[in-house]
Amino acid sequence: MEEKNDTGPHHFSMPAWISCAPFEQLLVMEIVRAQSGEAVLKMPFLKQFAQGAGLMHGGALVSLADTAVVMAIKSVLDPETHFGTISMESRYHHPVKKGILTARAVVTERQGRTLKGACDVIDEAGRTVMTFTSVFKVARDAAIRGISFQKTDAEAK
Repeated sequence: MEEKNDTGPHHFSMPAWISCAPFEQLLVMEIVRAQSGEAVLKMPFLKQFAQGAGLMHGGALVSLADTAVVMAIKSVLDPETHFGTISMESRYHHPVKKGILTARAVVTERQGRTLKGACDVIDEAGRTVMTFTSVFKVARDAAIRGISFQKTDAEAK
């Protein structure tokens, strides 16, 4: 019998609306808090996340920041609401060589079905190693609870 690679579509059930999906579990992300349009996540720098020079791969950092903004957005949407990233921008400030990273995300703006978010990724020394902004589109007829928008440390400067 020939072995088949299962390339999807994949169906799985998550334990809760605000919880890590399989990709986030692969990156060992932990949701510390997600409520009222804010989220804090943590992720260790494991060897598997290194690029060729031994620094943390930029894609792993973006995944952490994007997921943090997603969790902040989920905290203001009804469970099972469909939404997706339509754009993102990341700016790298310092290389990551070790440790556990903290991502602090906030929902910054809402215009109709469009939500904007921002995230600062901080290393164990307290340095902001990356700033990240993104835009999401919510499916039609989805409820968005009242939220107050905040600026990240980088935006306040």
